[in-house]
Amino acid sequence: MIETSLTVELSLEDICELAKLPTEVMITIVEEGVLEPKGEAPEEWCFDCYMLSIAKRAVRLHRDFDIDWSGIPLYLDMINELEKLRSENRTLRQRLGRFLLEE
Repeated sequence: MIETSLTVELSLEDICELAKLPTEVMITIVEEGVLEPKGEAPEEWCFDCYMLSIAKRAVRLHRDFDIDWSGIPLYLDMINELEKLRSENRTLRQRLGRFLLEE
């Protein structure tokens, strides 16, 4: 069996095009700690697909709720925590449901 690992790496220009953002905005997002690309300088930055989804989510938060870029990492952390808790809650409800059916 052949195992393959496909990792897509995006340049600053690629991620700006895919996220439909000006370069200046993406640089601000990185400077505020929303994204942490590989590489030292903007021309060396390398993003993965997960960072693209984070960038899109950050832009929606900034646009829809007028959240400053510096506050976006906190909101993203809270959203991730909420999603994790919802998932755990679903799992526990399923386990409880099975337990109650066994009695």
